[in-house]
Amino acid sequence: MIFALHFVIILYCMAICFLIYGFAKVNTIDYIGLKPKTKFSIIVPFRNETQNLPFLLDSLSQLNYPMEMFEVILVDDESEEAFKVQSLTFKVSVIKNVRVSNSPKKDAIVTAMQIVNTDWIITTDADCTVNKNWLLTLDNYIQLHNVAMIAGAVTYDCGNSFLHHFQQLDLASLQGATIGSFGINKGFMCNGANFAYTKSFFQELNGFEGNDGIASGDDVFLLQKAIVHYPKKVHYLKSQNTIVFTKPLDDWKSLFYQRVRWASKTGSYQSTFGKGLGLLVFAGNLCLVLGFGFWILGLIAFQNVFLLFALKFTVDTILIYKANHFLNKSKIRYLILSSLFYPIFSTSVALYSLFGEYEWKGRRF
Repeated sequence: MIFALHFVIILYCMAICFLIYGFAKVNTIDYIGLKPKTKFSIIVPFRNETQNLPFLLDSLSQLNYPMEMFEVILVDDESEEAFKVQSLTFKVSVIKNVRVSNSPKKDAIVTAMQIVNTDWIITTDADCTVNKNWLLTLDNYIQLHNVAMIAGAVTYDCGNSFLHHFQQLDLASLQGATIGSFGINKGFMCNGANFAYTKSFFQELNGFEGNDGIASGDDVFLLQKAIVHYPKKVHYLKSQNTIVFTKPLDDWKSLFYQRVRWASKTGSYQSTFGKGLGLLVFAGNLCLVLGFGFWILGLIAFQNVFLLFALKFTVDTILIYKANHFLNKSKIRYLILSSLFYPIFSTSVALYSLFGEYEWKGRRF
């Protein structure tokens, strides 16, 4: 029994080491020396976001980019209160979402596509803010590379609570794994809050066809489809200029449901690597939960449980530190406490996602 637990943890550690290697292989690019040439349409699906949208629009108004070269399309998904746009120096459209599938967010993007007049599209979320050089860095990268799809980084604007820092550590590990997978040419994950692609590429891929029955996944399924057909056209832009900041959730129930929504997509991945890594991460966390349980029952010695934890903690910490340093350079807090709690949280999320319902934006899925 103990040998099986150690074997799984060693496999897990090897996988994370590969991701650490991949993370280091992806160069950081912050070049903004070229004159802007690319026109962008920024699509923002939203539902009941009257408090957050002004902050997003304010950050967009401060972009170091010609205002006539980008537009914002806000897609209202049955909000209870209509959002009124104040006078801005760039074009903003507010349109109603046309629901045709089980996925409100995918429908919102497809709805916006009908009025997009630019080739390049960026999706982000209503509770985000962007760096002033976000578009300029994307434009310069597009000018210098033959690319049709670009994934970018997302991080949290955290408070001081354990809940907030737990989310930041979790997101740092996900962002580290995302960047690391691109570094070893196994990209399988991205975040729809910072995701760019051309309209023609979206149409060539037949958009979300094949996964529109799944409530979430407007980002990863499209990315994986693109990598299957045109891997060289899909890039990760590792740039501090393009990091998008979003808000952490303020209660554990919402966080649990959000992670269930994310986990529920894994079984439908096209990426074999993504499925395998997801299974290995689940197995690694389950091993710690089982190991602790076996120790409580007196079936294994504490030294064995400690060794399992120490091995996993070491590789996880290296990846988290690298990712966190890139994302915001803030001091990591509650690392040991989070690492002790995370296996229980992660295992619960994974098991619940197999059969449970979850709540998202006031709806149940």
